Amino acid sequence: MLDVPVSQSTNSEYRIDELAQRAGTTVRNIRAYQDRGLLPPPRRSGRVGLYSSAHLARLRLIGQLLGRGYTLANIAELLSAWERGQNLGDLLGLEAALTDPWSEHPPSVLSLEELAGLLGLPVEALGPDSPLELALADGFVRRDGSGFVVENLRLLRVGAELLAAGVPVGALLAARRALSDRIAEVAAIFVDLVVAHVFVPLGEPIPAEEVGRLAELLRRLRPLAQEAVGAELATAMERQVEARLSAWLARILERSGDSPAPR
Repeated sequence: MLDVPVSQSTNSEYRIDELAQRAGTTVRNIRAYQDRGLLPPPRRSGRVGLYSSAHLARLRLIGQLLGRGYTLANIAELLSAWERGQNLGDLLGLEAALTDPWSEHPPSVLSLEELAGLLGLPVEALGPDSPLELALADGFVRRDGSGFVVENLRLLRVGAELLAAGVPVGALLAARRALSDRIAEVAAIFVDLVVAHVFVPLGEPIPAEEVGRLAELLRRLRPLAQEAVGAELATAMERQVEARLSAWLARILERSGDSPAPR
């Protein structure tokens, strides 16, 4: 069904074990999907098979459908029906836009020493009831053999700076959960906007000539959403800092008798 070359959305190529790791599946599953015609064959470079970002997108889509209760037979029928009248390259491009991770920073595996260094703490300080143990219980960090997986290294660095400034780790983790919930609501606003006003009016199945345009729109949505959220956050932070910290500083000055003269 899919014995055609894969149109690559990026220049990334992976060996089968690398592809399995990135897709969160196994080499055995990948080979089974190929045998069933769910996954196109890799590009051959000598005796090595090289898989593209389009293969990764297809695997993520299969994983999502399996998670919703579809069988492999159901998925094969769905993909076959979708591909009839569609250009496979456009279809794979849309799959990539739908399933590629938005974060450009994959999870990081750190040693205990590296994690301690990022947190600005000595290794011996990461025992029971330490920031590490609390982060493990929260799920923000998880064990992987002798190392530790951090899903979002940038967020860890932010937390480390706030920890060094005196914010308790419990408060940081609670704030992260609250922030995650609110950001999920913001993301839903953007997605609902596009689904309601772009995808739904096209009907089902999506017209073949619209597939490429939708894939490009989804890719552009990423920087657009980040820019919009960044702009709103900057404005909100300015207001909150002025409203909360200025009032707190004014009270401190009044109590010290150093309040500025009325203007």
